[in-house]
Amino acid sequence: MPETFTYNFDTPAFKGISTVNTGLFIGGKWIDIQIQVKLTESDSLSVINPATGKVITAVSAGSSKDVDIAVDIAKQAYKTSWGLKVPGTIRGKLLYKLAELLERDSAEFAALESLDVGKVYAKAKAGDIESSIGVFRYYAGWADKVQGKTIETNENKLAYTRHEPYGVVSMLSWKLGPALATGNTIVLKPSEITPLTALRIADLINEAGFPPGVVNIVNGYGPVVGQAISEHPLIEKVAFTGSTLVGRKVLKASAESNLKVVTLELGGKSPNIIFDDADLDQAVKWASHGIFYNMGQSCVAGSRIFVQEGVYDQFLAKFSAIAKHLAANTGDPFTIGTQHGPQVSKTQFDVRFVSSARHPVIEPHFSYPV
Repeated sequence: MPETFTYNFDTPAFKGISTVNTGLFIGGKWIDIQIQVKLTESDSLSVINPATGKVITAVSAGSSKDVDIAVDIAKQAYKTSWGLKVPGTIRGKLLYKLAELLERDSAEFAALESLDVGKVYAKAKAGDIESSIGVFRYYAGWADKVQGKTIETNENKLAYTRHEPYGVVSMLSWKLGPALATGNTIVLKPSEITPLTALRIADLINEAGFPPGVVNIVNGYGPVVGQAISEHPLIEKVAFTGSTLVGRKVLKASAESNLKVVTLELGGKSPNIIFDDADLDQAVKWASHGIFYNMGQSCVAGSRIFVQEGVYDQFLAKFSAIAKHLAANTGDPFTIGTQHGPQVSKTQFDVRFVSSARHPVIEPHFSYPV
């Protein structure tokens, strides 16, 4: 039986206890990893508190064998207890129940997210968790409205279309909502850096009453579990959020396996363009929000700013003032008054910020420790 991890939060922002299973969630149960030839240095993943650099706990690291087991169980659930076997009204009711349970435990989930990711507690609760609740409720309402059409081609003939689920898919985060609403079963791989809230929500999925095997969670390293998912012939769709480099690998694996449908949300370079006639205060406000939100760790982060020459100096002065203010209010995500937390990992900090500030082509205007 896999172990559990219990954390006692005693912080100014949140006080409470959270218990998270650290195994693999397959078929509605917590199981141990399959014993096999090791493809990685360890059969566990260390989860690091980004605010302190210390290990929070360790979670099981699955293998391709575990992915095979999860897919087989998900496929069986799709054929027997989910998919077209369950009407949309029931799927919607279960999703709505999941939203209610997440709302009940929203403070705990926000605390886990802050501990694991480093996001300021108040922002995690009001942003990430509340948005997830809203997404589940939204798609709960759509579950019984996914319909085909009846088409009268002439007075003697009718044609019809039918919307069907893909089957077994691999999704993460808020994408659980639309995938479940439309009758798919799921094999989910959380980030190896931040798996805690994904593991915790598995208990709510059971409590909500989803049939075993509808949602399965396999922790693990990207080159092992992620690759096995991308290549698996029985997975019909993969939705991936991450780097462009890995996105290319997912597409390649799809092309070389079963041509599974792939949805990618990769690291864009979203530009802000500020003209001379812009409302400068508003431009600075939203440009700074665009890049500093979630410590700059967002697939839509405004990481490029083009400023017309006439307002360049003014913009830079105002933008720098906001950066200095955030630097002065950077710290523990559970401390009241903290506005900016740590980067999610030391690797992220070193590669994204220190290396960028030292780029030989760029003369940095400022570089504050975050």
